[in-house]
Amino acid sequence: MKLGNPPETQATKFLKQHKVSFNSHLYAYVEHGGTKVSSQELGVDEHWVVKTLIMEDETKKPLIVLMHGDCKVSTKELARQIGCKKIEPCLPEVANRHTGFLVGGTSPFGTKKAMPVYIEKTIIDLSLIYINGGRRGYLVSMAPSEIIRVLSPNIVEVALK
Repeated sequence: MKLGNPPETQATKFLKQHKVSFNSHLYAYVEHGGTKVSSQELGVDEHWVVKTLIMEDETKKPLIVLMHGDCKVSTKELARQIGCKKIEPCLPEVANRHTGFLVGGTSPFGTKKAMPVYIEKTIIDLSLIYINGGRRGYLVSMAPSEIIRVLSPNIVEVALK
């Protein structure tokens, strides 16, 4: 993929279908580089890059957690806030099956399976966020209010620095 031509993905189709205003940002993907690499490549604060994490509860029911790139999720606190016994990350191949995206290119938009979405409260306070556009090396930027509008996420406070 040449840098400069944004790909058409399940996520971008979803965003266009829901009339979400977004900008495309391509960068050189690095395996296991995470938000540290994408934020450096794009010249933005890692706190503005939102990672899409696919987790599951004790019954293996999947859920999406949106978290600042420079923070971790307190799975114990998340389980407490949403009334579950236990929350843990899905195995990569399980996450791929739930979303239809490859890990490293997971977007909360246009997932194969509908899942509840949880967003860290402080993400909503940002003026602009960068979030995966459905392919490795591809982020989209938008106002956090767009996520609230199209995904109706549950707001949680589970960030660990």
